[in-house]
Amino acid sequence: MSPGALVTVPGHLQFGDVLLGPGTAFGWQSLTGWEDGPALDSGSVPRADGHGSYPGRLLAQARTITVEGIVIRTEPAQMDRAVRALSAATALRDEEMPLVIRLDSAAPLLSWARCMRRAVPVGVGGYGVGVVRGGALQFEASDPRRYSLTEQYIETRLPQAEPGLDWKTGLAWPLDWGPSGASGNLTARNDGDAPAHPLITFRGPVERPSLTNITTGVVLEYDLVLADGDALVVDTAAGTVTLNGSASRLYTVSPRSVPEQLFTFPPGATDLAFRAAPGSSDPRATATLRYRSAYW
Repeated sequence: MSPGALVTVPGHLQFGDVLLGPGTAFGWQSLTGWEDGPALDSGSVPRADGHGSYPGRLLAQARTITVEGIVIRTEPAQMDRAVRALSAATALRDEEMPLVIRLDSAAPLLSWARCMRRAVPVGVGGYGVGVVRGGALQFEASDPRRYSLTEQYIETRLPQAEPGLDWKTGLAWPLDWGPSGASGNLTARNDGDAPAHPLITFRGPVERPSLTNITTGVVLEYDLVLADGDALVVDTAAGTVTLNGSASRLYTVSPRSVPEQLFTFPPGATDLAFRAAPGSSDPRATATLRYRSAYW
């Protein structure tokens, strides 16, 4: 199931395959940590010879999201089944799962999280009448950013000149201008307010593929040759470089390349250029990027 597939109306909250909110057995009353800014680690250090400190980098900590006032309503004989379904969906696990929340008519947002705490009060008569009140769920997202459900996908090829008119064969109407060329450039748009990490795939045949942020001059470049069918995947969030799904090629980074985790798309439009070593211009070579708009 794709993330957020069950989310259709304001108030829906989906974690894995379980849905809370209108039209379900699970209602909720309050949500904290979702629209709040995450806690920060500050790299500032005190000044040794004056007031204040030297400002350092600010890095966001993991995001904690708490859903409180959960009310479970079922037929009297079905309460245990509903509680078991909630328990299975929020069970202890090592891997993070999609958490999607829609608060109003705006598009829902996505986070990846684990359920760290589940509270389901058991009172006298609650199970018998089919109403349990006062439950709570707490999630922790190691990546504090929230993301658009829509994953963007853009692709470009190495620069190719347009052949233009073939003067040797003569001209006849309609004129045949030949195939269109390619600039090797592309634009990524991040509609959020936080930096987004792209997943970049270079496909051969190409020698020394690179991707440059035209605005900042920041470059990712790898000193290797990709044959036809080879795929070099650069995960800028994880900081990994993998050839054909298994072999690490992080050591092929060129001296002018930045660390992968520093290659992000800030809010707004980012102009990029796909390039290769001189003489490497095979039109089959591509650079593809997948990313989601990111929000604090």
